[in-house]
Amino acid sequence: MKKLPSLVFLLLVATSVAQAKTVGCVTTSWKLIGANHKICVEAFSDPKIAGVTCHVSQAKTGGVSGTLGLAQDPSQFSLSCRQTGPISLPADLPQDEEVFSEGTSFLFKETRVMRLWDKPHNTLVYLAISRKLIDGAPSNSISTVPVMPWGTATTPVR
Repeated sequence: MKKLPSLVFLLLVATSVAQAKTVGCVTTSWKLIGANHKICVEAFSDPKIAGVTCHVSQAKTGGVSGTLGLAQDPSQFSLSCRQTGPISLPADLPQDEEVFSEGTSFLFKETRVMRLWDKPHNTLVYLAISRKLIDGAPSNSISTVPVMPWGTATTPVR
């Protein structure tokens, strides 16, 4: 019975992290046996802030181990986030929060995207990091989304 609050907390954390949809993949190296090495692009919306969409590209290891799901994908990724609709910030927006997580190996390696709120500059900062250390420092990538009005009509210059 004592474990019930912990399970509820884990369930709430798991449901607050975005689920990505694959946009597409491009083969980077052909493999005779098993899947090819590739770069895949996935899209996800910020689960708490409507109007923000992020795209993450990640290297995916092929070969026999990649096909069986046993390969360790390299910590190589890129992140781009943009305003794709009106943004409405919740009143209780935390200073930092995980918005996306994806495992990149069979054991203990993942790519995470954290949202940071830069209030003085009215900007959402998205930081992608790897949980595996590479040469003493984790791989990382950032993208910023200034919070601006959406849908203002402008007349094109001719």
